[in-house]
Amino acid sequence: MPKAYAFTEHGGPEVEAFLDLATPEPGPGQLLVAVRAAGVNPVDWKLRAGKRRPGQGPLTGPEVLGSEVAGVVERVGPGVTGFAPGDRVFGNPVTGGFAQYTLVPADIAAHQPDTLSFPEAAVLPVAAATAYDGLRQLDLPAGATLLITGAGGGVGVAATQIARHFGLRVVGTASAGKKEFVESLGAVHVPRGPRLAERIREAVPGGRVDAVFDLVGGADLAEVAQLLTDRKKLITAAAKETVAELGGAPVERARTAAVLDEIALLAVAGVLRPHVTATYPLERADEALRAVESGHTRGKVVIEVTA
Repeated sequence: MPKAYAFTEHGGPEVEAFLDLATPEPGPGQLLVAVRAAGVNPVDWKLRAGKRRPGQGPLTGPEVLGSEVAGVVERVGPGVTGFAPGDRVFGNPVTGGFAQYTLVPADIAAHQPDTLSFPEAAVLPVAAATAYDGLRQLDLPAGATLLITGAGGGVGVAATQIARHFGLRVVGTASAGKKEFVESLGAVHVPRGPRLAERIREAVPGGRVDAVFDLVGGADLAEVAQLLTDRKKLITAAAKETVAELGGAPVERARTAAVLDEIALLAVAGVLRPHVTATYPLERADEALRAVESGHTRGKVVIEVTA
């Protein structure tokens, strides 16, 4: 079985490849984790296409895909406390998650509750944590109305559930085919398409929303922004440049173990259902990424790695 799925240069799917890579060595503050499951996210194919994370240098060699994992600690690096070999953990890897082994900084890793499976825990560090951070940033009072664009995707599903737990009314945009799914999360569904802002006003009592959590960007973001009088309540996880022009802000990511602990507690309590809707073995990582890149998945896609 291939050890890792990576991209060798920036471009389309043709630059992806299965590679046999050496097991990484944990440095100070790092955990070597035997991956059991890895979440698949839009950011994965965007990185392959050329997007770079803040502070990340140019591509100098193969880069393993995958931004969130769950697995078992194999070894701990110098200075690590609170973790030991054999611990079940989840977090954000620094050497890619579509692999048999990866490195995870201990300060952005958390212990995996026994009641969560590896696939369930693997989808929390990116989508659920982004949703949690965004809702804390908006800091809305119970009873406020929140519009979530792209409510049927990974972040949207988590944001809708957590927002409902916080006592918010949620209106979610998604394709017409996701209507039943979005409504099952407790949101009012509005299909994407022409006259979006007008149709949202018609769907909301009083015709207004108090905040917008955008996960789509593009024309949808520009249109729904007009629903707000206070653009400080406009945030996005999809279009930093556009939201700045509109007077809003990108989601401020905390990227801490404390946030992972919080969302794990929500998952254990049944408040946040991970909604893993498709799983693929590592040797079919290309298919998993194509499914997410198509933009038509609902919930979360996971790659499972055999022990």
